[in-house]
Amino acid sequence: MPLVPVHPGHYPGEQGRRDTGMTRTRRLTVSLAVNVLVVAVEAAGGLAAHSIGLLADAGHNLTDVGALALSLAAVRWALRPRNAARTFGNHRGTILAALANSAIVSAVTVLVVVESLHRLGHPGPVRGTIMMAVATVALVVNVAAARLLSDGSHDLNMRAAFLHMAGDALASLAVVAAALAIVVGGAPRWLDPASGLAVAAVIAVQSVVVLRESVSVLLESTPADLDLAAVSEAMTAVPGVGEVHDLHAWSLSSEVRALSAHLVLVGHPTLEEANTVGEAVKAAVGGPFSIAHATLEFECERCVAGTTDPCTMEPPLPADSTPVAGRHGHGTDARPSLVGRFHPH
Repeated sequence: MPLVPVHPGHYPGEQGRRDTGMTRTRRLTVSLAVNVLVVAVEAAGGLAAHSIGLLADAGHNLTDVGALALSLAAVRWALRPRNAARTFGNHRGTILAALANSAIVSAVTVLVVVESLHRLGHPGPVRGTIMMAVATVALVVNVAAARLLSDGSHDLNMRAAFLHMAGDALASLAVVAAALAIVVGGAPRWLDPASGLAVAAVIAVQSVVVLRESVSVLLESTPADLDLAAVSEAMTAVPGVGEVHDLHAWSLSSEVRALSAHLVLVGHPTLEEANTVGEAVKAAVGGPFSIAHATLEFECERCVAGTTDPCTMEPPLPADSTPVAGRHGHGTDARPSLVGRFHPH
């Protein structure tokens, strides 16, 4: 069964928004090139204006250069075909990139906070005009880059890149506001390092969001917006399915979801009939619940009476041990009446 994306038309990596036809690779490449220019301008302007706010924003943009490069590499990596070593493909590459980005952002946050606190205690003169001019240019560029990366998808890698740029825009806005206050109102010198702390706060929020969602995918948690009870109900509603248990759903990436389940079929169907039921079940969960890959195990009768799931995730039994009745999910099957197990793909 081929791995298809959760949202048709937005395949992980290359499908961009339909209204522009621009691929994710191109969006990331353009944003990367623009950010390299912004870093150079802000670093030079920050040194000339003696502004920690500008230097903090330049440091943030520098991490974005690395983050966008990681995102771009991950997109290209995810496009590689699956093979015997990586049977599910390289979809997790985008999640690893998002996780690495959050780690980089966290490190920059610490540096910005330390330097800003130092400047709060030892404020220096700031050239507000240069500071405002450079920050305004950075603001315009960051807004344009964020808009470019907002492709309307659910891909965590692209969302991480977008959050970087949106955070940059907010940080640049804070620096512009501080510079304007310094130029127009003669604001105190501490306002510049205070804007640096505002930048750090924006960065911290980005880091927590991306880190939490990346870890959730890597831990193979059930997708937050997926109701397993509703999935089980939809599967049970398919004619021929008596019960669903040992149901698992996880994400390979932000846009590729997988599912596995055991189905108790009614009427002791033939292999051909069971396969027909399996295809109907996959259709019932594929579109409505955005399941890209489903593996189903068929059973002719329930092994254990009651509501207990008979297929608990336990280690396999030793070869010389006595099988335990009712246990068949991951060990030895003790029920000879369990005659049908088929895996439609």
